[in-house]
Amino acid sequence: LLFTVSLLVALQSCQCLAWKPCPVVGWGAESQQVVAGYSDGTVRVFSISRTEMELKMHPHAVALTAIAYSTDGEMILSGGKDGLVAVSSPHTGMTIRILAEHKGSPISVLQCTRKEYRDFGVEGGELWLATSSDRRVSVWASDWLKDKCELLDWLSFPAPAGPEGLGGLPPSLAAFCPWEPGTLVYVGFGTQKEALFYSLHKKQVVKKIPLPYFATSLSLSPAARFMAVGFSERLLRLLRCPTSDAQDYAGHDDTVHLCRFAPSGRCLLTASHSAVLLWELTGS
Repeated sequence: LLFTVSLLVALQSCQCLAWKPCPVVGWGAESQQVVAGYSDGTVRVFSISRTEMELKMHPHAVALTAIAYSTDGEMILSGGKDGLVAVSSPHTGMTIRILAEHKGSPISVLQCTRKEYRDFGVEGGELWLATSSDRRVSVWASDWLKDKCELLDWLSFPAPAGPEGLGGLPPSLAAFCPWEPGTLVYVGFGTQKEALFYSLHKKQVVKKIPLPYFATSLSLSPAARFMAVGFSERLLRLLRCPTSDAQDYAGHDDTVHLCRFAPSGRCLLTASHSAVLLWELTGS
């Protein structure tokens, strides 16, 4: 059974979207809420079961470019075209914190993951990262109930001189590695075409995987050691880690600007300008 929930807002475009995570006790069930960021700087929470908007917030003065729920679903992190990151409560509608470390460069990725309480010597049960288009990644440890948010690491990746502005460059993308806790993966415009594995414990790049082109999308499987990378050359590459064995797939008519593994890891969704493809991963 299919039904639609309209995210259409007059004179505004939806720029980013995130599902609210399910509680641990309800793993496998589908979340009934999504949050969307719009071109007017607003954040809207929608109920899937009631097919209606539940909450509207306005934490940004410019268009949103990235959005995510905290791991427990109790906070919403949103990033704007101006590089500001806002932390807002979906319960009160209030913005509780504005982070300006990336100011001046659009936020391209926001992602949250769980951590051990005393891991890295800081309090909090959550790690989250923000990536901006100037090839910088900030990593934070947070405990929102105690209003704690501590900068854990700040990464800046070098690159040769590019064209004026950042619009023509490949995106800067980062993601926590599900199978190597305390590690994140970064792809973006740089001196080499590669995926970099950075250890938050060792404070250094611990592995490099060469890529045929600069990446335009990235996703890591939560269930197996697979990484999917999309390129503007209409190509999708599936990498098995840590061996770096690669399989390439065609089928897109334009830049592969989105790839996302399903929570089960058995399916992969990819999108280009006019095509959305669903891939099923078979075998071990």
